[in-house]
Parts: sequence; C-alpha cells; structure tokens
Amino acid sequence: MTDVIASPSVRALARSQGIDLEALARDLDRTTIAREDLEGGAKPAAGPAADTSYWDVDHSQFGPVTEEPMSRFAQIASANLAAANALIPQVTHHDRADMRAIEALRKELKAEGQARGVKLTALAFHVKALARALREFPRFNASLTPDGKTLVLKDYVHIGVAVDTAHGLMVPVIRDADTKGLWQIASEIADLAGRAQNRKIKPDEMGGASMSISNLGGIGGIGFTPIVNPPELAILGITRTETVTVWDGDTPHPVPMVPLDLSYDHRVVNGADAARFLSYFGGLLADPRRMMV
Repeated sequence: MTDVIASPSVRALARSQGIDLEALARDLDRTTIAREDLEGGAKPAAGPAADTSYWDVDHSQFGPVTEEPMSRFAQIASANLAAANALIPQVTHHDRADMRAIEALRKELKAEGQARGVKLTALAFHVKALARALREFPRFNASLTPDGKTLVLKDYVHIGVAVDTAHGLMVPVIRDADTKGLWQIASEIADLAGRAQNRKIKPDEMGGASMSISNLGGIGGIGFTPIVNPPELAILGITRTETVTVWDGDTPHPVPMVPLDLSYDHRVVNGADAARFLSYFGGLLADPRRMMV
C-alpha cells in the first residue's frame, strides 16, 4: 500500500495518539483513513480494572492449538464492543411482527423488481419502518454526550445496516432513509453490502447512524441480544421469520412472524418507551401502507 489519504486533522490526531497511519491502512486494507478509524480504538473511561490475569492460560498444555493474530480491524471492533457492554446499562426488549402484508407486497412487486434490476428484500421494509419510527419517537434518534449530561436530538435519520464480511463486521449507513422510497433503499442496501464484502466502503459511508439494524434472518435463530453501538442509543436485531399459529376466536391461522430484538441504553430509554417503540415498528410491518404516508 502506498499513499494514505487522510485529512490534516486526522493526521494530527494520529500523531498525538502515536498511531502509524500506514500500518493502520494496511490492517484495514484500504487507503482512506477517517477520524472514526482512530477513535474506534479509544479506551473506555477509567474505572475499576477487571482482573483478567487468570485468562492468560497456556492452552497447549491441554492439547494441540494454533494461533491466529487479530487484525487491527477486529481489535478496534472488539474494544468498541467491550466498552459498550461495560459502560452502557443495556436492556433488550423482545417482540414479533406479522409479515403477511409485506410478503404479499413483495410477491406482487417481484416482476417490477426484476425489471428494475432491484431485489425488494424484507430488510428494505425494516429500514423504511425504522426510519418512520425514529421520526415518531425522537428520543431514540439521539445520542448521549460522553459525560452523560446532555442528550443530542438529531433532525436527520441515518440507518446503519450491519454486514457480515470475511474481514469482520461492517456497518455502512443509509443516509436520510426517511426521505427515500423502498426501491432506493433496497438498491442502496445491495450496493453497500456488496461493496462491504469487497472492502470498497468509504470511511464517509460509515458512522453517524441514528440507529443500526443487525439482521440474522438469512442465517437463522429465534432471537438474540444485540449490543448497542455507541454513540447510538439503540439497535434492532432481526432473526428468521417463522410461522406462528394465531387464533381468531376458535379459528387458528398460520401467520409468518418475524422476531424483533431491541437493545437500548437504559440511561435514556425506559422499558415502557422501548415497548411502545417496538410495538409501533411492528405495526408498520403489519400494515406497510402506514410507512408510506
């Protein structure tokens, strides 16, 4: 790798932190470095240090082992997750939503999608519904300052979409998702996910999200507890849609239901607000016409 592209302020910050920009660029396998790449490795606020000395074990005494160095990218992600889990009082609210209307609409629009060259995935509806919900519940579309004294309310809606790649988890961001239609959102999801797999995401296409979605529906599971990605205040987890028996009086109906898992920062969001937020979100999925208004 040759020239590293970084602004003067980023270079100054790297010098102050003793970070070798060329080495970091090699670890991230790209030439452009942004402030977020440097701040991602920042240490959490000082607090009681955990005694991890007992973790230092010679595992080879128990059997054959091999060692695999953690990349700089993975180390940054690990530090962020550890800090978030240690410093934020997180709670996860679980619910599920009726997907009959969305599946019917996707089937109806399949031919149009083929003509457009765009696959209208369920995730596009989730992004659209989440953008609408964030406008309806502005305290979720906010960030808490590091000192915990000020809530910064945002007058924009950017949705992060977690992408599982061979080189680690990346979260590119769909900007101004509340102003975009389903076809544009679906197209951007496919574009960002494809470029993330090929390490072609630019630094300015990551960071600044109002809230993120972690979608495991293509893999499986019935629920999980996603970790809030600070400075966001909440994260939405989605797993595989399953057929659930819903009773209408004495009559059973098989209904496709998607499990939803909302983790949130309890310093700002309380349980009742989380329940209302996820109920509203689920209502948009059950009747997608409401998210188009």
